[in-house]
Amino acid sequence: MHDFLTILPLLIIVFGAVVLMLLAAFEKVSLTTAAGISMGFFAAAFAAQLLAGCGPQRLVFEEIFNGMLVAGNFTMVAALVIFACGFFSTTSSHTYFQVNRFDGLEFYSLLLFAAAGMVLLTMAAELITAFIALEVMSLAIYVLVGYDRNRVTATEALLKYLMLGAFAGAFFAMGTALLYGAAGSTHFTAIATVAASEAGSPLLLGGAFLLFVALLFKVAAFPFHAWVIDVYDGAAAPVTGFMATALKAAVFTLFANILAIHGALHQGWVEILFYLAVFTMFAGNLIAIGQNSLKRMLAASGIVHTGYLLVGLVAISADTFTGAVIGYYLAAYAAGTLGIFAALSYLGGEGEKRATFADFRGLARVRPYSAAAITIFLLSMAGIPPTAGFMGKFYIITSAIEAGQIALAVLAVVSSILSMWYYLRLIVAMYFQPAEETFATTGSPWAGVGTIALAVSVFAIGLYPIIV
Repeated sequence: MHDFLTILPLLIIVFGAVVLMLLAAFEKVSLTTAAGISMGFFAAAFAAQLLAGCGPQRLVFEEIFNGMLVAGNFTMVAALVIFACGFFSTTSSHTYFQVNRFDGLEFYSLLLFAAAGMVLLTMAAELITAFIALEVMSLAIYVLVGYDRNRVTATEALLKYLMLGAFAGAFFAMGTALLYGAAGSTHFTAIATVAASEAGSPLLLGGAFLLFVALLFKVAAFPFHAWVIDVYDGAAAPVTGFMATALKAAVFTLFANILAIHGALHQGWVEILFYLAVFTMFAGNLIAIGQNSLKRMLAASGIVHTGYLLVGLVAISADTFTGAVIGYYLAAYAAGTLGIFAALSYLGGEGEKRATFADFRGLARVRPYSAAAITIFLLSMAGIPPTAGFMGKFYIITSAIEAGQIALAVLAVVSSILSMWYYLRLIVAMYFQPAEETFATTGSPWAGVGTIALAVSVFAIGLYPIIV
């Protein structure tokens, strides 16, 4: 029964995706109804995940699935983050599409399918399952990115992401083949055991390299980050928020689960991950500083947050790994990022006409509550106490210090200080410059409600301690 409860949230999401796909054939089903159904399934999956509880990592239906799925505290937290991201992305989408009318019922079905792939990816214990989950997630995201077929930037974003994503998928498949050739199995535990005894095997090294290239591309880590700016900018605001949070949570969960299998496997990649984390943080900062578009700035800042999560991967211990630090950071990052994209969905207007720093001048004078919420999200992403973002960075940096990575911890602090420039820049525009328009909005208030809920969550998560 416990195993059934463990996979029940995934079954709920898959069932919801299929139901909405079938309802898309009926013209009488309204978009508001579809959005409500989507939120209902995400909420039900979230509740079912809480009901299943947590515990030490274990295989789910080991004999039936032949050890393909694993669940534990870390995967549960990742799934909760993904379900919450799906729920708030749906609320933002409903408001966004009241003004930008290019949606359909299948949009919400694709959100659920993407979430199903993400949750399956967090539970994967072997490479074939991970590849299937990765492709289910990616195919749905590809369609969501290019959903507005009349918008040139959306088409460009889809083309770039589809082509580069196909290469990443090919790298993952080839890496899987090489690792299977070296270990005789696609299970993470078997591969880690062979890696510990045959560390210099060309097949193992080549397979692991190709596999990690695919994962680093998905999370937009240096030097595979170039695509993320244009893709995030071209996608609709709710889709960008969903990609930036849920997708990152799923892939980093898989990444951590692989590295934490065996100490020798993790140690073999520590030095490489160290440099990747440093270059990712500072490359993202340099790109973000020069941006005038909010979405492009947020895309670049997402690269920086990928760097912090890589710091967390460097600092993990395979012997005592719980995933608490990474899971906490994913939740804190998701709350801040989803919140600001919910605000952009509410305030952006038709065709996302309010897109730059200059477009939000004087927002605090006209819409003080919206400006206050955006400020909360920006301060959290910058790591200012008492927000969740501050606590997330605190746990990441202290875990690096405890792992003996003092230089990496110092560089993470420096990166956080640099990020203040582009986060405070928007706050200055909202509060210290005159208003140039009335910021009139139309459509449903769901995105506004979601914004308020996420602003509260930023403080609530910040007050929730974890045991590092």
